Amino acid sequence: MSILIIIPAHNEAENLPHVLPHLKKAIPEADILVVDDHSSDETAAVACALGAHVVRLPNNLGYGGAVQTGFRYGSESGYDYAVMMDADGQHDPESVPALLAPVLAGDCDVALGSRFKGKMTYHTSFVRKMGMRMFAAITHVLTGQEITDATSGFQAMNRDVMRFFAEENYPSDYPDADTLIMLHFAGFRVQEIPVVMHERIAGESMHGNSLRSIYYIAKMLLSIFMVYLRYHTQAGVLRPRLSGGQS
Repeated sequence: MSILIIIPAHNEAENLPHVLPHLKKAIPEADILVVDDHSSDETAAVACALGAHVVRLPNNLGYGGAVQTGFRYGSESGYDYAVMMDADGQHDPESVPALLAPVLAGDCDVALGSRFKGKMTYHTSFVRKMGMRMFAAITHVLTGQEITDATSGFQAMNRDVMRFFAEENYPSDYPDADTLIMLHFAGFRVQEIPVVMHERIAGESMHGNSLRSIYYIAKMLLSIFMVYLRYHTQAGVLRPRLSGGQS
């Protein structure tokens, strides 16, 4: 059994020293990959000094592009499981073992960390909160599954899902509810797990102001529509299940 923690990072040199040591303590058997999304600070050097594997991107690909790079790295390197989490300290490392547990047990293909089933130690903006609720409702309508935190980027998955996202078109900037709907159409099982989420330690969030939040909502609505349209107009594009997964 091999586990890869995928951490996309753009200018997170200040945050990584607070995240990586706690992560190693929480799950020492896992390898850590930091995907440096063309940072202008010392993100790559700090990650290397803290013992992480590092992939440096020659251009800024955005959050989704960095994550997909991690999926490709994990898939090509033969990892059995992956955990996707942020570099900013929002995702609590101590929640990783609980997030992985149902995937390791074969109860689901993807475990989605829910701050609403677990604990959220910070307050978010009204616009962002309304967006979370709206996308949770849309995900429920399209998948038939009750999802409380459709925008969570704190996820664990098996190698079939990792390979699926490495090969499929993965959103370049905001992969959230649209990827959950894509997983449903592809036949993968998703289960929500309570986790703890905090405010970012330092730096600015990609949802840092109201204008970005409004753009995020509009972009996500379009992306969800495209996933739905693709599934219903191109039969077989989203495959029901990849072979070679865990038994």
